[in-house]
Amino acid sequence: MEVGKDENHHEHDSNLEILTALDRAKTQWYHFTAIVIAGMGFFTDAYDLFCITTVTKLLGRIYYYNPALKQPGILPPNVAAAVNGVALCGTLAGQLFFGWLGDKLGRKRVYGATLKLMVACSIASGLSIGTSAKAVMTTLCFFRFWLGVGIGGDYPLSAIIMSEYANTRTRGGFIAAVFSMQGTGILAGAGVSIILAAAFNNANPRQSFNEDPLGSTPPEADLVWRLLLMIGAIPAGMTYYWRMKMPETARYTALVAGDVKQAALDMAKVLANTEIDQLAEFEQLKLKKIKSASEFGLFSREFARKHGRQLLGTTSTWFLLDIAFYSQNLFQKDIFTAVGWLPDAGTMSALEEMFRISRAQALIALCSTVPGYWFTVATIDWLGRFTIQLLGFSMMTAFMFGLSIPYYALRDGQHVTFLVLYGFTFFFANFGPNCTTFIIPAEIFPARLRSTCHGISAAAGKAGAIVGAFGFHYAAQSSTEGQQDPGYPTGIGVRTSLILLGIINGIGCLCTFLVPETMGVSLENLSGETDIVTSSRSLHEPRDDARDIHAPTRITRSQKKTHAVTADYMPTPSIDFDGGTPRMTRSQNKCASHHPPADQH
Repeated sequence: MEVGKDENHHEHDSNLEILTALDRAKTQWYHFTAIVIAGMGFFTDAYDLFCITTVTKLLGRIYYYNPALKQPGILPPNVAAAVNGVALCGTLAGQLFFGWLGDKLGRKRVYGATLKLMVACSIASGLSIGTSAKAVMTTLCFFRFWLGVGIGGDYPLSAIIMSEYANTRTRGGFIAAVFSMQGTGILAGAGVSIILAAAFNNANPRQSFNEDPLGSTPPEADLVWRLLLMIGAIPAGMTYYWRMKMPETARYTALVAGDVKQAALDMAKVLANTEIDQLAEFEQLKLKKIKSASEFGLFSREFARKHGRQLLGTTSTWFLLDIAFYSQNLFQKDIFTAVGWLPDAGTMSALEEMFRISRAQALIALCSTVPGYWFTVATIDWLGRFTIQLLGFSMMTAFMFGLSIPYYALRDGQHVTFLVLYGFTFFFANFGPNCTTFIIPAEIFPARLRSTCHGISAAAGKAGAIVGAFGFHYAAQSSTEGQQDPGYPTGIGVRTSLILLGIINGIGCLCTFLVPETMGVSLENLSGETDIVTSSRSLHEPRDDARDIHAPTRITRSQKKTHAVTADYMPTPSIDFDGGTPRMTRSQNKCASHHPPADQH
């Protein structure tokens, strides 16, 4: 059998008109509203991740001060691992469970549950009961686990909802903008930490630990960390009403629930067009053909043949990325000390240390992390996902080696170079795989398995985060006896750890070739739900039936033009689509004349 039809003709004939209307919809105000609503989970995630660093410092001073050691109290390694690790474990569990549930019950029905869980557990974390260290840490870890479950559920659901709402032309930027709400959460966490520390410290100034070991930690410090955790729930809670008002995505309603008429009604609630409901009248028969092509299960041979390589690509790249991304705290202490941003803990009071740590982390975020997010938003729909991910992994590899090889010289003397290399490493994490690993799984899998597969990919990432945050934290301890952080065994040192991280990023470059380019292609075409050929081989070549036509391949520049939508990017409440019969160009007619339909062979 030969392929003798133009791909746009195939897509127009095979796909539902109602989904084509979504792909070609002009950008409207509701798209931007959806970004804020869907992004609140990532705001809470980043806020919590930022704040827990300063919270653990305060908890150590309040509950684990030992006068015999003559130094500020710090959390023991096992307690620190529990406080930080339970949230990551909860996130991993939430990604798997809510990802699966989003395909079974629908995106909307599950979406509110994740937000309620996040808000409730953020508040409950600050209300951790007890006056003893054991009681406070036990309740804090309990609520942080369930906070992580809620955050984890938001990963697949927010990504899928935004991808299924968005038009084809700006889909990547919209999904990236949702994920970039993490940057807003980082800055909010920094701002709240700085304000609380400054306000309480100015109201009741304290001497440094060296001058007054007991008095350097005021009683108010116990209130500060609780307020810090609870305030993060406010922005997320404010969006609950709007999240509940969001209709189910038209793609889920049509392709999974099988109700085209309801999908049209849902579209009409958010995308203003009087003709949308008329599309449902003649779509039901076409829907049966589309559904029959994608009724295989996650553990079927059909899924493995069509999407196994893609799932391997999304899970491996996210796993490798998060190992490097969550290990950034390994040498943060060295950088802050080297450039004079963070003096010895003994020279500061508890709240002054909180203020200085928050300020230093905020400066790093402003100069590297946050700009990286928005560079991705601005460029992903013309550079493409593949290019940005490959560039990001490559640059992270280069900068990790640039940090590791002359590590001691940079740490002890070349402070500015040390800081610049550190900043660029995480600029290219965000202008690179940290965003693209979130976007690609939301685009390439069938609607009935899309949320599940995104959850699996995200869970692989969190497994990498656990390795990076804890495995490398132990590994990076000094190999010289007596120079480790209190309570930690000897390790391989920071320099060797950085070399290993550079190698891991290099492997990430190679795994990037397992995922396809998705820019400018409809979701149904990418997932194969309408049996569209997405291979980059010539239309004049005979198709090898033994080769999977939905194998993940990079889309060439000419194919991007073929799939590009024609709607202008204009914030006007209308939908621009052509419901008529597509016309074939002279070159397409020539191609068709050489390749008659299959039933003529």
